[in-house]
Amino acid sequence: MTGDVKRVVLAYSGGLDTSVILRWLQEIYACEVITFTADLGQGEEVEPARQKAELMGVRPEHIFVEDLRETFVRDFVFPMFRANAIYEGTYLLGTSIARPLIGKRLIEIAQETGADAVSHGATGKGNDQVRFELACYALNPAIRVIAPWREWDLNSRTRLLAWAEARQIPIKRDKGGEPPYSTDANLLHISYEGKALEDPWVEPDEEMFTRTVAPEQAPDKPTYVEIAFERGDPVSVDGQALSPAALLTRLNELAGANGVGRADIVENRFVGMKSRGVYETPGGTVLHIARRAMESLTLDRNAGHLKDSLMPRYAELIYNGFWFDPEREALQALIDRTQERVSGTVRLKLYKGSAMVVGRKSPHSLYSTEHVTFEEDAVYDQRDAEGFIKLNALRLRLGARAGG
Repeated sequence: MTGDVKRVVLAYSGGLDTSVILRWLQEIYACEVITFTADLGQGEEVEPARQKAELMGVRPEHIFVEDLRETFVRDFVFPMFRANAIYEGTYLLGTSIARPLIGKRLIEIAQETGADAVSHGATGKGNDQVRFELACYALNPAIRVIAPWREWDLNSRTRLLAWAEARQIPIKRDKGGEPPYSTDANLLHISYEGKALEDPWVEPDEEMFTRTVAPEQAPDKPTYVEIAFERGDPVSVDGQALSPAALLTRLNELAGANGVGRADIVENRFVGMKSRGVYETPGGTVLHIARRAMESLTLDRNAGHLKDSLMPRYAELIYNGFWFDPEREALQALIDRTQERVSGTVRLKLYKGSAMVVGRKSPHSLYSTEHVTFEEDAVYDQRDAEGFIKLNALRLRLGARAGG
């Protein structure tokens, strides 16, 4: 099986795991390896991955290092946020939404370079293996996917390090400085899982957090922020027009400085087990709250309720890796249709871990002061409510009589 792979595109971070995978592919599959490293706003330099790949024998023309931050936010994060998607009521899907973009580029690079396989470093216990591979198969049904964690016997950190050292793979010598958890980061969020966090009763150390200050350490004075929307997407912060990635970066800064966006979750993985994860999603948390406020002013009641009823299914599709599924695409078309008049401005107050809406306005507002006022009005006849109530009560009254 291994001999028929001539060239493989590897999702490569430059870290220990994917560096071992790179060498393992070269040895076990005796194939040429192409590396792909994506900058999704994880906050780390990605260029060192280029140097490391070249050091390990990858040809310079076969090393792909790409800044995909704008694509990530514009074409993946924003469409997901139009759905107000939250998995199991708590998770803003920061890791989940990055995987289809990486899978898409793996397939595109494979096509550009004539590769017959792609590879990733996701383990056999997690969701990411599913997300990567569903994306790849949806875009190229004939592609071969190599998942080393499901094939090799390097099933412990000790074995992995020993294997790397035996082959002189560059690794950090001070492994004692490794964090007691695993992380995944992009412009939308950072996650912390495993190791010291495996006991869901144990509170995470404050030193772990990197994108938000502790709410109790946040400023004593609130920060006000205004977010403008056009057709459901944010376009400016405090009157300054920003690109999608720049806008999310700005919201991350504002929200993080005020301790907004932490979540400690026990979630149901697609593969069947429960896992505990701690997340920081500062800008995304504020954006989600602001979007709901904008929709409350501009979206028809039944259209909004329909969206809310579909949201859990949409969120589950993304969490499980079905971004390129026809069902997700059909839901997206419906969702985007509802966003045509979701334009205006929302004002929020950020204070010690909370983000509270304190104002909203829109040229497409469906809010009518004339109709809701408690003062005298000339547009609403309160006597009309009697017939409305009696018609809605009719089936209830008939049912009560029949059952009595």
